[in-house]
Amino acid sequence: MEEAGYELHLAHPLRTEAIAAARVKTDAVDARTLAHLLRTDLLPEAYIAPRELRDLRDLLRHRVALKQRVGAILAKHGVARPYSDLFGPGGLRFLEQLELREGPRRRLDSLLSLIGDLDRDRRDEPRDRPARQGRPLRRGALPDPRRRPYIAMLVIAEVGDISRFPSARHLCAWAGLTPTVRSSDGKARLGHITGQGSPALRWALVEAAQHSARGGGPLRDAYERISKRRGKSVAKVAVARKILTLCFYGLRDGEIRCLAPRAKARTIRTVAVAS
Repeated sequence: MEEAGYELHLAHPLRTEAIAAARVKTDAVDARTLAHLLRTDLLPEAYIAPRELRDLRDLLRHRVALKQRVGAILAKHGVARPYSDLFGPGGLRFLEQLELREGPRRRLDSLLSLIGDLDRDRRDEPRDRPARQGRPLRRGALPDPRRRPYIAMLVIAEVGDISRFPSARHLCAWAGLTPTVRSSDGKARLGHITGQGSPALRWALVEAAQHSARGGGPLRDAYERISKRRGKSVAKVAVARKILTLCFYGLRDGEIRCLAPRAKARTIRTVAVAS
């Protein structure tokens, strides 16, 4: 539709439903309601990322889905995870040596092969592997030095234009990492996180929170402090929100502070994402 010259408007489903809730729900009624909201400049619109960013986002989400399917195979067969990072060097060795029936073993091998082809940073990649293999993310990614490491790439692809968020709090709410609030009679109660936004982004941030809990610095201190009061699950989500807050200021100010386990912090300069 873009190539044909049409002006696109992507309606925000939750906000549109709140404005235009109706008892009768048909395609004709919905189309008329959307047209009326657009004509009166009341249509709540969602962000449309540039095509290059959408392609990168789909590729990274595909990689997340493959990893989640590996975890599903282990859970289905009652296999405990001896490593918090199943796709680090130790975790990969465990997965490759895991004894399963022929069917599950073939599915697991297939998933590991696909993940290996997508993972440009896989540490145990054979040196004699053809240059054309294992580098789709490099070829498909934007020419952006922020794309390393993988979680930073996923944050950039999911968030897109950071200027559309006036504050870090708005970004965290968009990502579904803020709690629901129920207020009555002057009292407010906080519930679970809203869970709106990108599931892939929340998964990546929780993964980063788990790594930070094993490292050092203020993020680990926050994890240990919260886990003592609220438990590990709540602590992971809280640290994930702190990481996304740091990402907001990094993207807004032009640099990202990337902390890797057993490695010094490094700063990656950023450039504007093409619109």
